[in-house]
Amino acid sequence: MKKNNKYKYVSSQRYEHHGTRTYDFGDEKLPSVTTILAKTKDQGYLTNWKNKIGHEKAEAIKNHSSKRGTSMHKFLENHITGVGYDDLSAIGTEARPMAQKIIDVGLTPITEYYGSEVTIHYPGLYAGSTDLVCLHNDMDTIIDFKQANRAKNKDWIDDYFLQIAAYAMAHDYVYGSNIEQGIIMICTQDLYFQEFRFKGSEMREWRHKFLERLNQYHGKKVA
Repeated sequence: MKKNNKYKYVSSQRYEHHGTRTYDFGDEKLPSVTTILAKTKDQGYLTNWKNKIGHEKAEAIKNHSSKRGTSMHKFLENHITGVGYDDLSAIGTEARPMAQKIIDVGLTPITEYYGSEVTIHYPGLYAGSTDLVCLHNDMDTIIDFKQANRAKNKDWIDDYFLQIAAYAMAHDYVYGSNIEQGIIMICTQDLYFQEFRFKGSEMREWRHKFLERLNQYHGKKVA
């Protein structure tokens, strides 16, 4: 996979404050896509799950998954950019084969990439960091890598689609691109790989749905 410097990406400072993530672009402090989605999501299922297994256990599972996801992303980023990397910790030992599964199965159709761990923003509205912007099967594509404890049904992962749609809109607006495709690549802890692709009318639909969530977020902020 070769690097194509077609787009000149800009960097930004990222801040976390009481569960809210913002990106600093000069005079603009923009809410992250993940924050917008978290603040406008129905938390009923998550609350029920925490009540069922206990808040302490739920927090432990969440923290472990988060650390494993961070490590998996680090393996993938360094593979894509060609930088040597290893993590010999217990978390790294779990994450390495998950990253390798995505490399072996998911990344093979990619001929070149434009950016890895790219900060993208839509001026005045939102910002975020996407895992990979690339040419996948001859289509400009945004990819998000996810790890999971078990396989996902498509109905469970609306926010994953919305996340990519938001990044695609921002990328097109700022860089004059035409992001045709979004791909969610998931690997479970038992190394089951899933891939969800969307483009065309489905991509447009998810973009519209994100804008609805964005309006909801700003409505809540005003309230």
